[in-house]
Amino acid sequence: MGTVPAGSAAEATDGTAARGPLRADAVLGAVTGGSGRPGGSGRPGGSGGGGLWTAVEVVASTGSTNADLLARGGPEGQVLVAEEQTAGRGRAGRAWVSVPGASLTFSVLLRPASVPPALRGWLPLLTGVAVAAAVRSVAGVAAVLKWPNDVLVGDRKLAGILAEQSPADDAVVVGVGLNVATPEDALPVSPNGLPATSLLVEGAEVAREPLLAEILRCLEREYLAFRADPDPARSGLLAEYTAACATLGRTVRVELPAGRLLVGQAEGIDRGGRLLVRPVGAASATPVSAGDIVHLR
Repeated sequence: MGTVPAGSAAEATDGTAARGPLRADAVLGAVTGGSGRPGGSGRPGGSGGGGLWTAVEVVASTGSTNADLLARGGPEGQVLVAEEQTAGRGRAGRAWVSVPGASLTFSVLLRPASVPPALRGWLPLLTGVAVAAAVRSVAGVAAVLKWPNDVLVGDRKLAGILAEQSPADDAVVVGVGLNVATPEDALPVSPNGLPATSLLVEGAEVAREPLLAEILRCLEREYLAFRADPDPARSGLLAEYTAACATLGRTVRVELPAGRLLVGQAEGIDRGGRLLVRPVGAASATPVSAGDIVHLR
């Protein structure tokens, strides 16, 4: 899959192998031709490949792949990849910096008509499950999740995820920004103090095409299973997310809207995908649907 094991005598350290051009036809063929090896959870409800993705497009540069797909609309299963995003966005309108040729920055268009609106907050969470599983499988890097939308290696941010609902119809666009071959001196400084990392910095030089293909296979499996049964407990998604989430069991500070703070232990995830935080001495946990999470210990 293009991976050079960390510590190998043949290991490259400059990211050259990972910076090869992305070929849309090769990625689409890998996820629709049935040749991909299994990845992700193996939960029922998804196909081995080819059931969801209808088109993969790679562009040299754009403002935001999320904005482009939201404006374009059209059928479910479109994938738009940009070598460079000049106006990429994260949560709360933050900028996402992408180094051309060194990252995977892409968006997918989904139409989860069978999923009740109250449960669509799970879409970025299940995307995180898929991204982390693909990174572990292809790169051999121990990726975990930070609620709600970050993929970490240790306490360093490897990837961010942003889901946006179309105001016109049932389309949801989910964007992913993943640092693949970004050297340490080019990594962005996070506004919330969470240091960034890349697969290269973590000792894995990975070709981007097979990594993207594996992410799409894992995401297809997770999404089709959830679309078929949107109950996160019954479908197994809740258990998968809980197992991969490094936020749970830790003392956290939640920076809420309007400058409010909540400090307590992250105890679980509820049916709606909200983080349950129990303040010290409180009889019950407080559900958090939005806010910046800081891991304290």
